[in-house]
Amino acid sequence: MNIEDKTRLVVAALEDIKARDIAVLDTSKLTSLFERMVIASGDSNRQTRALADNVREKVKEAGEHVGGMEGEESGDWVLLDLGEVIVHVMLPAVRAHYNLEELWGAGEAARVRKATR
Repeated sequence: MNIEDKTRLVVAALEDIKARDIAVLDTSKLTSLFERMVIASGDSNRQTRALADNVREKVKEAGEHVGGMEGEESGDWVLLDLGEVIVHVMLPAVRAHYNLEELWGAGEAARVRKATR
């Protein structure tokens, strides 16, 4: 599966469970560790965990490797390592505090997709 297909799969899995403010950043020119960062918000700890679980399951069903998942205990910020795609599912307050879009995005230039629900 190429990077664009994997990214679309992740976004679709997030949209299935009603994630909000999905952003996809192209980080290929900023780091060699991964090529895309997907950031999404959930309305509650329960929803952030459900969103991350759905992404993990859809990626596994597609035959892709899931490297690891962190933060599911609290659900404030759940991180999924999918190799070339990193997924952050966060509560809105946590997302606003850490502002990963600005930190990694270097403004609007790196943003490749933003969907709002």
